Amino acid sequence: MRVVTLGEVMIRMMPPGWERLTKSLPGVLESTFGGAEVNVAVSIAAQGGTAAYCSPLPDNPITTAFEGELRRYGVDDSLVMRGNDGRFGIYFVENGANQRGGSVTYDRAGSSISVVPPDHYNWDQVFSGATWFHITGITPSISKTAADVARVSIDEASRRGIPVSCDLNFRKKLWNWQPGTKPAALARQTMESLLPQMQVLIANEEDADHVLGIRAAGTDVDAGVLDLHGYEDVARQITAKFPNLKRVAITLRESISASHNNWGAMLFDAEANKAHFAPIDAEGHYTPYEIHNIVDRVGAGDAFAGGLVFALQTPELSDPATALAYAVAASCLKHSIRGDFNDSTRAEIEALMRGGGSGRVSR
Repeated sequence: MRVVTLGEVMIRMMPPGWERLTKSLPGVLESTFGGAEVNVAVSIAAQGGTAAYCSPLPDNPITTAFEGELRRYGVDDSLVMRGNDGRFGIYFVENGANQRGGSVTYDRAGSSISVVPPDHYNWDQVFSGATWFHITGITPSISKTAADVARVSIDEASRRGIPVSCDLNFRKKLWNWQPGTKPAALARQTMESLLPQMQVLIANEEDADHVLGIRAAGTDVDAGVLDLHGYEDVARQITAKFPNLKRVAITLRESISASHNNWGAMLFDAEANKAHFAPIDAEGHYTPYEIHNIVDRVGAGDAFAGGLVFALQTPELSDPATALAYAVAASCLKHSIRGDFNDSTRAEIEALMRGGGSGRVSR
């Protein structure tokens, strides 16, 4: 296993606890690193896989600190491209609590990945020894240049026969680089041009609706009301439109409040024409994890993607039902971890899969 991910890492700034930015500034904010694709790489490395992260970054001490963080988590940093173009992006997270939702504020205009063109990448080096390539819909949302990088990277991976997975990750605040085109419309025309070369697609209820225009019947995205059978139909519609897709995963979040979510997912196996749901109870019925007192939900979708990509390449976890259960357990645990990264181990994830979710102290 050698998974390559490509995208933008940012400095993540967050007030202490559940404070609001307006109350914390001026003052001290907690700084860490985060970004969808690096989150996936960290998850895979923590679970025992090999992952490499590719991104252009400025040649400065912040990048040095980030490379050290990658190495600390066991992620290959050899594909980090230092240069003088662009800057290190920043984003601010305000953690929600109870009925007050969280929020994200971006400060990433002019970041390195938004200005470094595809021909500055050494694609032979990027994909040397790779067994899988993962990207998200965030990268092409950043700028026209970043969209070109996403397109070329997928072309290069496909030309080498490397499976490609993508998490749609619709970010309305970012899809604005084409004046006169609304974010959802720009996202749709861009992502629909990229999807024909992918094998695995990951989305949530909002992504499928806004980016692909496919909505599950009986579902209210804003209210968090889900119709499970509707999502099986959504996946079938997606694979009918993009027959190259072998699997479509849709995470299922019921948001009772910012602090209390129900969490699960569906994986549609197009080759077997079968949908799997997880978690399931002893009778085989879908029974989502009830997550109370959420510590940090940012990065949970990336934890799901990382768990799924890892499981699909691990023989004893690779059948669709097991891979899905593993990915859902991995992402459930992420809700208890502050910061973008999910450093849950394979043993911890498999323990939760087996029903070990009591939270008892391990002595």
